[in-house]
Amino acid sequence: MKKLALHWKILLGMILGLLFGLVLKNLEQKGIVIDWIKPFGTIFINLLKMIAVPLIVVSLIVGLADLKDISKLSKLGGRTVFFYLCSTVIAVIIGLLLANLIKPGTYINEESRISLLENFSVDASQKIELAVKAKNSGPLQPLIDIVPDNFFKALSDNGSMLQVIFFVILIGIGLILIEEKKSKPVVDFFKGLNDVILKIIDIIMLFSPVGVFALMAALMVEIPDFSTLGALGIYGLTVLLGLFLMMFVFYPSLLMIFAKVNPIQFFNAIAPAQLLAFSTSSSAAALPVTMECVTERLGVDEEVSSFVLPLGATVNMDGTSLYQAVAAIFIAQAMLPEALDLSTQLMIVVTATLASIGSAAVPSAGMVMLVIVLGQAGIPEAGLALIFAIDRPLDMCRTVVNVTSDATIATIVAKSVGKLNKPKEINF
Repeated sequence: MKKLALHWKILLGMILGLLFGLVLKNLEQKGIVIDWIKPFGTIFINLLKMIAVPLIVVSLIVGLADLKDISKLSKLGGRTVFFYLCSTVIAVIIGLLLANLIKPGTYINEESRISLLENFSVDASQKIELAVKAKNSGPLQPLIDIVPDNFFKALSDNGSMLQVIFFVILIGIGLILIEEKKSKPVVDFFKGLNDVILKIIDIIMLFSPVGVFALMAALMVEIPDFSTLGALGIYGLTVLLGLFLMMFVFYPSLLMIFAKVNPIQFFNAIAPAQLLAFSTSSSAAALPVTMECVTERLGVDEEVSSFVLPLGATVNMDGTSLYQAVAAIFIAQAMLPEALDLSTQLMIVVTATLASIGSAAVPSAGMVMLVIVLGQAGIPEAGLALIFAIDRPLDMCRTVVNVTSDATIATIVAKSVGKLNKPKEINF
């Protein structure tokens, strides 16, 4: 086991966890998993989230200070935002095209539709209430939310990552603008602290196979009956097809065209981050490992990865955007007598793109933002109940795409600014 590479250990933990959960579910012993196994998965996620904000603060300060030039920061920021926006728009368009071609909403029968609406109406109502609060806060509220009124309060909340990034960027700019002899002690301190945090991540990852095992076992006993999931099979396959096209067609094409990177080498490098994203359903929880994979195993300079990846974990959600597009059309096909016209679907592209950027500060971001997309398109928000049963497994898959997108854009941006180095040798 000690000779196995990390991603193989994580994959083995996932498979064993699913099998263990399936056996105990069939034996009707769900309580054992919930009470005695799932807590270890929760502890693992908490460990990753615990280290995420310190990692962002320290690595971003070090990366920005090393730029030594404000013009380099503006170039880096401009290219990052451009690629993130383009990839999000393309993800939404792919989702809309697939949903219109496959028409998953037409495959759900009346009995299943009524059953899903009744069983998940409470969950849908909670998300609708959160979305109403978000809509009533004003069009510029996401901009206001970026600027913290108390930096230390933002540090204590993983949902305020954009606020942390904003303040840390200001610190980095300040270090660039003052004399080097004054900034050097501060930068040296954070470089030392960065090494300590990276070592803590290595320690946490020793626990990853156990944590992933616990998460997968809990998932297996908590998902609804397969008969319920079967009614949503075509919808789920439509989302998965879109995610597959993004991950194995769109991103490899970008890597070969803009970064001249072999996609096989790329996927081997980020496999631990992808598997962790799948098991935790959280880009933020996977962020420490994503940064380590991209920096150490892909050769992206820390200046670039420390800026691009934390920003991507909060505003770049290609998988979520694609899912929102498919879900919106699916619900419309299942609940409205007529198909959505072209102008409404184009507005879904705009709304879903903006929602993916503004979702960072909103709890249950993907579902809440989907309510806003539905409301804008005139689709009944109550239809959200139709997709709750299958949301968790799809959430795991779309988080993998979110993380893959972040790593892809980081690699491309690094290549464009001459900061893509030769990666370290990877043990498979």
